[in-house]
Amino acid sequence: MLIYHIVLPEVWENLNAEIYKAASLETEGFIHCSFREQLDGVIERYYSNAESLVILELETERLMSRVVNEPSTGNEIYPHIYGPINVDAVVSQEIRER
Repeated sequence: MLIYHIVLPEVWENLNAEIYKAASLETEGFIHCSFREQLDGVIERYYSNAESLVILELETERLMSRVVNEPSTGNEIYPHIYGPINVDAVVSQEIRER
């Protein structure tokens, strides 16, 4: 199954490890992700001031960490990753200019 994580370009470009830990992993205990059809709404709600974004497409079967689909904003179900993202689970990345 494919899920998506949004990251700012400067964060992703400066990653020099095989493991990625979003700030929310430390503060909330998981990394926020979306299903494809949720991306536009998430970008509008949380990244409206960003000039560009990197959207990581993740293959859940390749992830080293557990994925849980659970209620979040507006009780809508979102995938959350409970642990770091191993970069070999990233199957593609898309840069979106705003």
